[in-house]
Amino acid sequence: MMLGAEDSRSPGSATGDWSDAWRHLEGWKRWLTVAGAGHFSFTDLSYLADQLGLSDAAVPLPSEQGWHITRDYVAAFFDLHLRGIPQPLLDGPSAAYPEVVSRQS
Repeated sequence: MMLGAEDSRSPGSATGDWSDAWRHLEGWKRWLTVAGAGHFSFTDLSYLADQLGLSDAAVPLPSEQGWHITRDYVAAFFDLHLRGIPQPLLDGPSAAYPEVVSRQS
């Protein structure tokens, strides 16, 4: 599973090497892109900066939403692959996270 910002980590994006990595993955795979996210949207840094009043105005995705997306998608990935529990969140669009777009193949 790859989880990245829509503007820099979407399929066909000129930045990074994710498209090359995607072509080499076999079996189950998901490429999730998040509209409005920035590089640090998937870490604690963005959330903690907001708590200190140091938010990044260039990133439209609220830091708490980025934190929830990261937490829920990573947990779903591990529940599916380590515990064998089906995860509908990984099967397609979610009303809870409309900014997340999933590519499966």
